[in-house]
Parts: sequence; C-alpha cells; structure tokens
Amino acid sequence: MAETIEIHEKDPNGKWKQVFYNRRIAVMVLLGFSSGLPLPLTSGTLQAWLTVAGVDLRIIGIFSLVSIPYTIKFVWSPLMDRFVPPWLGRRRGWILPIQLILMVSISIMGFISPQYAPFLLATMAFFIAFVSASQDIVIDAYRTDILPDRERGIGAATFIMGYRIAMLLAGAVALILSQVIDWQKTYLLMAILMIIGMIGTSVGREPDSQIKPPKSIEEAVWGPLRDFFTREKAMIILLLIILYKLGDAYAGALTTAFLIRGVNFSPAEVGTINKGMGLVATILGAMFGGALMIKLRLYKSLMLFGILQMVSNLSFMLLALTGKNYLVMVFAIAFENITGGMGSAAFLAFVMAICNKRYSATQYALLSSLAALGRVFISPTSGYIVEATGWAIFFLFTAITAMPGLVLLWILEDTINTVEDNEISNQRS
Repeated sequence: MAETIEIHEKDPNGKWKQVFYNRRIAVMVLLGFSSGLPLPLTSGTLQAWLTVAGVDLRIIGIFSLVSIPYTIKFVWSPLMDRFVPPWLGRRRGWILPIQLILMVSISIMGFISPQYAPFLLATMAFFIAFVSASQDIVIDAYRTDILPDRERGIGAATFIMGYRIAMLLAGAVALILSQVIDWQKTYLLMAILMIIGMIGTSVGREPDSQIKPPKSIEEAVWGPLRDFFTREKAMIILLLIILYKLGDAYAGALTTAFLIRGVNFSPAEVGTINKGMGLVATILGAMFGGALMIKLRLYKSLMLFGILQMVSNLSFMLLALTGKNYLVMVFAIAFENITGGMGSAAFLAFVMAICNKRYSATQYALLSSLAALGRVFISPTSGYIVEATGWAIFFLFTAITAMPGLVLLWILEDTINTVEDNEISNQRS
C-alpha cells in the first residue's frame, strides 16, 4: 500500500499509471461481475421469463417482492463483521462459499417451472436475492478494506465496469439466449459464469490481518453506530450521502418515458442508444473519473463530478426544448451517463473512505441503503411534476435538486480532506 502512495507523490505525472496494473484492481473487475450477475436473474430477466410463460400479471407483480433483501441487507451485515470463517480470512472466507451457493441456486432455479410451481420459483428467487445481497455486503467491505486511498476511485470504477457488464449479460444477453437455447439452459449458463467471480476471490489477497473484528454481537451491532455518530459533522455527512446523487437519480426516474413519450423516439431507438450506448458511456465515465481521482483529491473529485452531474440534467432540458433531434439525444444520453459514471466512482470512494475497517460491512451496508433513500421517496413525485410543469421545467427542477448536496459537500470540505490525510498517514506507517 505504501508503495502506491510513494509512486504517486514522487512522480505524479508518470508512474501513477502503475496504479492500474496491480492485482487489487483486476480483482475489483471480477468481483464487480460477481456482484452484478444475480440481480437481473431475480428481477428483469425473471420478469421476462414469467411473462413469456404466460404467468398472471398479478403474480408477476408479487414477484417484485423478492428484491426486498437488497434494501434491508444492513440487518444481518453485523454478523459478517463479527464472525470470521476458518478459511481464507475474514472477507474472502465469506465471499467464496456465497459464490458457490449462488452458482448452485441459480442452476436449480432454471429447472423450476413458472407455470406449475410459481411459489417454489418465487421462494428460490428470494433465497438467491438474500444470498446475493449477502455477497454485496462482504464484497463492499472487502473493497473498502483492501483498496488504499489513491486506488479507491479507479477501484470503484473497475468494480462498476464489471458490475455493468454482468448486468448486461444476465439481462439483455440472457433474454436473447432464452430464444435460442431455452430458459433452463440460459440460467444454467448464467450460473456457470459465477466462476468468474470465484476466480477473483481466489486470486485476491485478504485485507490487513491487523484489522480486528468486533468482540461480540452487541459490539458488531452498536459499535458501527457509536463509531459513526461520535464523529464531527456526522449528521451532515449522512445528509450528503442521501442527497449527492439525488438529482441524477431523479432525472433517471423518467428518462425512458421522456424519450419515448416526450420527444417521440421509438422503443428500438431508445433501447439502442439509451441502453446500449448509455451502458458504454457509464463505464467510460466511471473509468475516466477513477483515473482523474488518482491525481485529484477526494473533495475536488466529488465537487467537480457533482457539478457535471447537475449540468448533465440540463442537456435533457435542451432536448425537451428542441424536440426530436438525434444529435441532441445522443449528446444528452452520452453526457448524462459519462458524468453519472464519474459521480458514482467518486461517491463509492467517499463511502469507502468514511467507513471504519473494523465495521466496514455494517457501515457500508447502512450508508449505501441511506444513499437509496432519497431516490425511493422522491422518484414517485416525478410524474406529477411533469404533468404540472412539462418536461423542460422538470429537468430544470432535477438539476436544482442536485444543489443541496453540493452545498453540503462544500461545508464538509475540511472534514473530507482531514479523512483523506489521516488515511494517507496511516498507510505510510
């Protein structure tokens, strides 16, 4: 870890590129893939399978409940801080068995008939979602524990890249495959792809063994809360976590509806440009943002990328004002996804930076759940705002909702710089 910092400080314009070429960054791609693969198989892809199989729409709607474990994963995250498996270490000792369970469970899921055993299929999907959420808990903690300060941005970016690629394979590619090799073989193939994540777990190093786990369940539950809320400006930090990506998420709530209904692009055009090009732009944005973060400090990255995220919403306002225009559409989608990827890389790095490594599984799970809180509560209002004001004013409003997060970020400048300075000092020692 110290070697990475020394390289950065002595030769900030040259050897910093070596940050890209180390085992930790490669492992982030593989673990990101492992984390992203199960989600579509219990949500969008599963919904498509149920629809094709002719399952009643009311039952399909109930299937959306299987995603509950992702929203409440902080409930059992203290167990993963407290207990250390007798193999591979505190973090990888959990990850590898979970990946094995996911591979077996996804395989079994493919053999269950949605027409004749929908309840059994729902139960298996819920179980997979629970195990997948557990995998997310430990992989997030592993990423927090293993990445040194200067690698957090690019580490988060490469994780996002692996995650998005996996979602594409388990989503769009799986739907195409289902028409060629049937659903059973599709799910079996997706299960086999979990081997990619298992390779990442096997070749990765275990974080510093000097990080001591909580001594009891009580400490594992209350220790992370005491540790966080005794910090200076803890409540402002929590508000920042809720608000930083709010404007970006608010605009995204109705982007597809806007492109189809607001400016009359066809679903095929939206699928190709918004989903296809948008995915590539998000990955490029995350990678570019992560690379910039090697040279910029965390606060500057958060502020710059946050401003760009806010401005990107105005590109959709421009599209709303100009009407159906392919050039403006491509610009708006590319700009929004690139800046969104940059902001996501910086935001993940920030959450990792403020987690205490002794409680990183619990703190990261709690903070990431809080980050989704604003989106969950504000997104349902988006349709009402469009009906009342029109699309152009709606996107202007989404840009305005990004401003409180930037103000809080400005207030926390000294706090964020201090956290980063302390991390660098600890890594040197």
